[in-house]
Amino acid sequence: MKVALTGKHLEDIKPFLQKHGFSICEKDPELLITHGGDGTLLGAERLFPGLPKLPLRDVRTAPLCPNHHTESILELLNEGKLPLSRIAKLEGVCGSRKISGINDVFIHNAKRVSAVRYRVWIDDELYAKEVVGDGVGVATILGSTAYYRSITHGIFRVGIGLAFSNSTEVTNHLVLPETSVIKFRIIRGPSIMVADNAAEDAIALEEGDMASVSVSSSYALVYGIDAFMCPECRQLRLRRSHPFDEGSP
Repeated sequence: MKVALTGKHLEDIKPFLQKHGFSICEKDPELLITHGGDGTLLGAERLFPGLPKLPLRDVRTAPLCPNHHTESILELLNEGKLPLSRIAKLEGVCGSRKISGINDVFIHNAKRVSAVRYRVWIDDELYAKEVVGDGVGVATILGSTAYYRSITHGIFRVGIGLAFSNSTEVTNHLVLPETSVIKFRIIRGPSIMVADNAAEDAIALEEGDMASVSVSSSYALVYGIDAFMCPECRQLRLRRSHPFDEGSP
């Protein structure tokens, strides 16, 4: 199989690829292998949408459980035993400008010292006449474990999630059907709309601008996403991040 590589410390995985007969190339790859963390996968999909991807964790920063070492994942791929998932993406639109993301699309206040005011419709039905806060966003199932979770302290398994960041009034976070279209009118800006934290592709929104977020007609093709998001591997990473005993000063 012809594969292209992106990420950091690629020299760590090249011996495994050569051992298992993968051909590393720069043109017309059948697969893009991302080596790093979540951000590496998100960035790769943004730059190469539609190309199948295999995300591998960088063991220098992310320890792995016994079942998910690089060589084990490559063996499963070679044997045709690594599942290929179609990952839903979100699309944010303002006029002729569009952005898309695997995790989420958020509208943020462009000035950190000033809140953004906005109105919200869900499937053309007014949900909130005016919300004041740091921002608002829509997340996929995959993105529910990222920024959405830090705002709502919860995750979801079906649909798409609508989260309000630091709103001055009580505004319920929602989990909506995948068919939902959420529209936002900026009452007071400035603000930006960004997908998967890709600031370089952000869309500037000014007072009066209307933006919408919905599930995209395109999707990401990812091998081994369950292995990449393994809870046991995550616990190992958390223990590395917090190495001290609870009783330590």
